[in-house]
Amino acid sequence: MKLTPTRKAALGLLVAAALGLAACGSDDSSSSAPTTSQAMATTTAAKSSGTTAMSSGAAAMSMTGDTFGPACSSVPTSGSGSFAGMARDPAATAASNNPELATLVSAVKAAGLVDTLNGPGPFTIFAPANAAFAKIPSATLTGVMADPSGALTKILTYHVVAGQELTGSMLAEMGTLKTVEGDTLTVAKSGDTLTVNGSASVVCGNVKTANATVFIIDSVLMPM
Repeated sequence: MKLTPTRKAALGLLVAAALGLAACGSDDSSSSAPTTSQAMATTTAAKSSGTTAMSSGAAAMSMTGDTFGPACSSVPTSGSGSFAGMARDPAATAASNNPELATLVSAVKAAGLVDTLNGPGPFTIFAPANAAFAKIPSATLTGVMADPSGALTKILTYHVVAGQELTGSMLAEMGTLKTVEGDTLTVAKSGDTLTVNGSASVVCGNVKTANATVFIIDSVLMPM
């Protein structure tokens, strides 16, 4: 059937609408309806794309999509542990290629969450660096690691937001996020720094993996 210009335009609108719905994702595998958080994220993304030119700070602009933070400079420029290499792998695999996340990877393996974090996603993940785990008293950390299906899983899932990939600017505007663990996180922007729950700072943000956006933080987040 030959498409007239009018029919071509209508078909283009239908395809664009379908792609827009598919991109929204879902934070509940049992429901296809977009959540309030997803709607907020979509609105924030639209605002961000339209107002970037109004931002005078390079760091503020980078939070819309580019990596940012002082620790980003230590990431290799090539290979599987580089930003380009991590973007090709799902979250757990990408983290295993980054030496700064070795303790986190060990914890994820102990809790049996590798397949989950390598799943389809999308996810927003707050990934504590090795130095973050070093802040925890050794006896406390040993006790948590000894309870992989209990305390360890609770802590690790508190660092994951499912159904959405959020940039730093989106996180700052949304303020609160519901985690896989069920509790909420509070994100705030102070100058060029994003803080989580007032205790952890993002040291390298907007790190892309095949199924997630990762924010490397300098402290382990503890659920209530």
